[in-house]
Amino acid sequence: MNGQARTDKRFMRYLKRHWRRIGLSLLPLVVVFLHSSGVAPMAALNRLDAMMYDVRLRTTMPKTLDERIVIVDIDEKSLSELGRWPWSRQKMASLTQSLFGHYQVVLLGFDVVFAEADDSSGLKQLQTLARSQLSGDAEFVAHLAQLAPALDYDHLFAESLADRPVVAGFYFNNDPAGRTSGDLPAPVMMGQDSGNPSNAITQWRGFGANIPALAQAAPTAGFFNSLTDLDGVVRSLPLVARYADQYYESLSLAMFRRLTGMPKVTPGWATAAPDASNQLVLQQIVLRWPDKSFSIPVDERGAVWVPYRGDGGPQGGSFNYVAASDVLAGRAPAEQLKGKIVLVGTTATGLVDLRATPVAATFPGVEVQANALASLLDRRFLVRPAYAEGYEAMLVLLLGLVLAFTLPLLRAPAAVATGVGLVVALVMLNGWLYVSYGLVWQLAPVLLMTVAVFGVNVGYGYLMASHSRRELIALFGTYVPPEFVQEMIKAPDRYTMRAKSEELTVMFCDMRGFTRMSEQMDPVQVQQLLNHVFSELTQLIGANRGTVDKYMGDCVMAFWGAPVASPAHAQLAVKTAMQMTQALGRINQAHQSGALGHVGLDIGLGIGLNTGQMCVGDMGSNIRRSYTVMGDAVNLGSRLEGLSKTYGVSIVVSQATQSLATDYAWQELDWVRVKGRQQAITVLTPVALKTDLTPAQSTELALWATFLAAYRAQNHVTCDDLLAQLLQLAPTKPLYKLYAERLAARRGHPIDPGWDAITNFETK
Repeated sequence: MNGQARTDKRFMRYLKRHWRRIGLSLLPLVVVFLHSSGVAPMAALNRLDAMMYDVRLRTTMPKTLDERIVIVDIDEKSLSELGRWPWSRQKMASLTQSLFGHYQVVLLGFDVVFAEADDSSGLKQLQTLARSQLSGDAEFVAHLAQLAPALDYDHLFAESLADRPVVAGFYFNNDPAGRTSGDLPAPVMMGQDSGNPSNAITQWRGFGANIPALAQAAPTAGFFNSLTDLDGVVRSLPLVARYADQYYESLSLAMFRRLTGMPKVTPGWATAAPDASNQLVLQQIVLRWPDKSFSIPVDERGAVWVPYRGDGGPQGGSFNYVAASDVLAGRAPAEQLKGKIVLVGTTATGLVDLRATPVAATFPGVEVQANALASLLDRRFLVRPAYAEGYEAMLVLLLGLVLAFTLPLLRAPAAVATGVGLVVALVMLNGWLYVSYGLVWQLAPVLLMTVAVFGVNVGYGYLMASHSRRELIALFGTYVPPEFVQEMIKAPDRYTMRAKSEELTVMFCDMRGFTRMSEQMDPVQVQQLLNHVFSELTQLIGANRGTVDKYMGDCVMAFWGAPVASPAHAQLAVKTAMQMTQALGRINQAHQSGALGHVGLDIGLGIGLNTGQMCVGDMGSNIRRSYTVMGDAVNLGSRLEGLSKTYGVSIVVSQATQSLATDYAWQELDWVRVKGRQQAITVLTPVALKTDLTPAQSTELALWATFLAAYRAQNHVTCDDLLAQLLQLAPTKPLYKLYAERLAARRGHPIDPGWDAITNFETK
């Protein structure tokens, strides 16, 4: 099988295992992708993204003063001093004269409109009298002719505007009847320049402009409409708008053009989509001078995102505010206005020019224009490119697929780290693009998708983990101690009842003398004694990470290394065996003292330990099954338990186990060949931990090793001498008596070159 085939096979196994989880993860991905691609937009998600945009904007505002632009404020103080709005055009003429004459401003823009004639001087009524009741009074008619220029406030205001760098203001409306008033300025683009534009660009039905006299005196004018989002917040400002198939410029754009020599305005169109309509969307507004050009990026509505500098208002710190009454009275410091760009607007609540913006719930409309103008002067824009929607949709799709197929492979900590890291990375990337390049990408869809896919995986993982925990408890709760189960449920996918081959250590532990004792006891006493002994032994097995396989009469079978892997399985098995012999000694002492009600009773243990490859898993019939081990290594462990009686020791261990339990000192017992095996093995018994070995034990083990070497070399004289020394050290030790008998049996025979010193056992 080649590499590609193996990869495909692993992938199919992965899908088979996790298809439900992946399928559930794809659901939020599909929903968010349909939103990002524009197929099924969701208002709630747009609102969430708007809120994130607002936070990003407020966090990155410079909050510094722009000294180039000053706002002359028709504020509450000015209304209190000069009377209610609208003021007479005479006052507006005086204000204009003062700004250009005394304060020497470089440009004046009006964020107000003068849509009706000013009759406050009474000139109109006087002229009516001169044409009617007083038409015969020549003196009255003559005086009126002399006074008329001074009483024509609109004319006075027009004269103050004429031939000066002034940009008038007007507004568009969507009145159903299409009502209009005043004269519009000349359009900056004609409809025929646009080819086949889409309807996305801002369109209006009517307008309110300045009266003809003022429109002629200040022919440059711009609209001061803003765009209000569905939540009532002003985040963007159209630089151009469409009315009657012609395009007009905003107040901020008109003021910028007036400052920079009135460059020509041309559209930068792009094809909306490769379909039969070939509709065009506006991508930029290009200002062209004879020797250069300047592109302003806009969205398809012809609007720019307003880069608010600060909190807004006279105390906001972004622009200097000067009360209009102070300008008229000459109280404003000259240096505050000299050489500045001036916008005349209002912060008075009653004049209804306050807007809800991302930075403040009540924000002066005139400062919205000031922020847009400052952006043009700095040539620093917030841009949402035409390709943004496609980019965002692809980002959602790619990240969603990666998460859906990757998260099922990760454990909970890694999954959490991945989810949190991805959210942080997306926020940081979005913020970096915004601050460094002014790019406005939607953040909410991809974040929501990430959180949703992560949440689905966590929820599914939690449910499956709960299910797996219940299964593990049901499967292993009767085989392994509770602390094992608690460890296993932390990673349930790692544990299964499926049979597999593992290197394990198996123990067979049989009670010696129990049958004889049981004959002297009634059944209830036998039950109590057996339960007591098994409880003690089982606790030791569990405490040392062992798994109880089964109880067979007065024998217990256990193994180490499964279901929870234990690299030190042989070491733990030997430790358990030695602790079991010590525990049984305490039980016997209790019996002999009468504490357990059976004076004089004595129980011994025979324990066999072997390490090797074993098949471990859930085995049995459809009626009854158990988690057990099988194999030749298991059978050998059972044979070793039977040898303990022959050699008079409590524990018999194979060399495979001894080689892994290096912390212990060992006494070799023999070379043996058990029934059913052709290969001989070395069997040993543990003496003590190496750190606990006494000098006497060390001497005895050294003598014994020398004796075994002499015995296998058939050096009987040396054996007799060494065995005599060993019997002096341990006169009652059954092992030495066994070898004394073997020596006696061989002493009368000549040396046999074919003798291999292996003891054969033909019984189990």
